[in-house]
Amino acid sequence: MQHPNIDSDLTHTGLRGQFLLAMPGMEDPRFRHTIAFVCEHSPEGAMAIAINIPSKVHWKQVFDQLSLEDLSLRGDETVLLGGPVSPEQGFVLHGAGARFDSTLEVNGDISLTASRDILESLAAGRGPDDVLVALGYSGWGPGQLEEELADNAWLTLPAEPEILFATPWHKRWQTAAARQGIDMSGLGAQAGHA
Repeated sequence: MQHPNIDSDLTHTGLRGQFLLAMPGMEDPRFRHTIAFVCEHSPEGAMAIAINIPSKVHWKQVFDQLSLEDLSLRGDETVLLGGPVSPEQGFVLHGAGARFDSTLEVNGDISLTASRDILESLAAGRGPDDVLVALGYSGWGPGQLEEELADNAWLTLPAEPEILFATPWHKRWQTAAARQGIDMSGLGAQAGHA
């Protein structure tokens, strides 16, 4: 599960550690009603994990594929679709503190790991407890995310670990907006355009 774009020495953090909420006017059908967590943002581009798009895969199937015995009692949890880039690649968002071979601390509360050792730990029931498993990621080239933000395709919000780890995936988009006092159903497709 190694990924070459995970760079723990980023000096420009930009939107790193923020949520991206797809606005009602999002034109890309892959991202309608999506909430994503930004793991990297620099002049070279951005990387985020969508946190509310379910796959048809469960943790147990991932463990089986890696020949890991499932002692987790969490094998029925859904693996999410993190985005359309590298859909065969696994990524784990988890609470900060736990360190694995490729852990990137995104902010003081949330880390990203893309190495097999975290899956071994999860299968063995050792944790971490606050965790979200996804396949693939969402990526933007230089200036692309900034352009989409200027076009009101996304709204940025502070990321909250409770939304990532304690809110059911199907409620994350609405909950994140509501926490900021935003009623997404009241926003039209042309929000922000005068």
